[in-house]
Amino acid sequence: MNKNLFLLTSSQIFGFTAANVTVFLSGIIGSQISTIKTLSTLPPSIYVIGIAISTIFAAKIMSLIGRRLGFVFASIASSVSCLIAAYAIMIENFFIFCVACFILGTGMAFIHQYRFAAAESVEQDEAPRAISILLLAGIVSAFIGISLASYTKDFVNDHLYVGSYLMLASLTLAPAFFLSFYKDKNKSSTNLDNKNITRSYFEFVIEPRFLQALTSATLAYVVMAFLMTATPISMHIIHNLSLEKTGLVIQFHVLSMFLPSLFTGNLIKKFGYSKMIYAGVIFYILTIVLSLFEPTFLNYLLALIFLGIGWNFLFVSGTSLLVTTYKPEEKFKAQGFNDLVVFSSTAVSSLSAGILISLTSWKTVNLLCIPFLVLIIFVNIRADILSRK
Repeated sequence: MNKNLFLLTSSQIFGFTAANVTVFLSGIIGSQISTIKTLSTLPPSIYVIGIAISTIFAAKIMSLIGRRLGFVFASIASSVSCLIAAYAIMIENFFIFCVACFILGTGMAFIHQYRFAAAESVEQDEAPRAISILLLAGIVSAFIGISLASYTKDFVNDHLYVGSYLMLASLTLAPAFFLSFYKDKNKSSTNLDNKNITRSYFEFVIEPRFLQALTSATLAYVVMAFLMTATPISMHIIHNLSLEKTGLVIQFHVLSMFLPSLFTGNLIKKFGYSKMIYAGVIFYILTIVLSLFEPTFLNYLLALIFLGIGWNFLFVSGTSLLVTTYKPEEKFKAQGFNDLVVFSSTAVSSLSAGILISLTSWKTVNLLCIPFLVLIIFVNIRADILSRK
């Protein structure tokens, strides 16, 4: 592990706690401070919208000022947004809480660029392993974020969860320190990203392998966010399972998202991108099958574990494949476009989840994911066939 990869991994541990706590608490907080219960998952959806809208902005900023300053800026913005969220919860203002979640999403758009920075820190054939190492930090992040959020939720008397966001403000500020020592790679090439020497977005999409990478990463997140956003509401609000059990399911889900990274990089090198994408689809199918049974704690736990493993295989494979499909001078344009598609689609998915879980059932929201899996398989087969010609 080189210096940059170490700094990025350390920053991932603290910075990514924002994502875990947002998924765990923002929907529950929304249901408590919103007078319209169908809008209870609007805060996590607004958070994802913040990511989606800011992806191109994040890539452009870093193409101008470098990754180091961009990452430090994002860390500070994330910390401030957590303080705003704490204030919003204290005064029970749903609108301000949504604004805070949006700003937190903007900061997360930069944090999601850590994976590309990790890939750039090593040789191209080691990119899957570097991305896997970075994602492994999510294991620590999940347990730190959710555990501390639960532990500090009563720190401010008569204001449940204010303490959780005050704690999160300190955690999300830590990457600003680590990444102040980050060294930008190939900084001289960042200004080459212009329309005279790079392909158009359409030219990116018609390239089979780029589309395969984009589809795998996008639908990996769409399905995962759709089901994960619905889980706390389905478990805690609809089926009256305890907050502790709900938190445990989310923790194990996040653990299963990142723990496979111990070997995903090696599996990709051994079996190739396409086979690992198929493996991810199989785990998503297992998740859907479990929804056909009684909605017990054990079934939720197993379903969310399979969901996490499927996401890991699909997302790591898609991201690793993506970095092989563009030239160095195209990196910010390609990465920004990729994340725009990934997280704008995820925003729609997350927003839909809250409405659909309120109107239908846990089984129905799972079955609605089947067309996405069919599309992943189709694009995968198409890319393999065209690449052989």
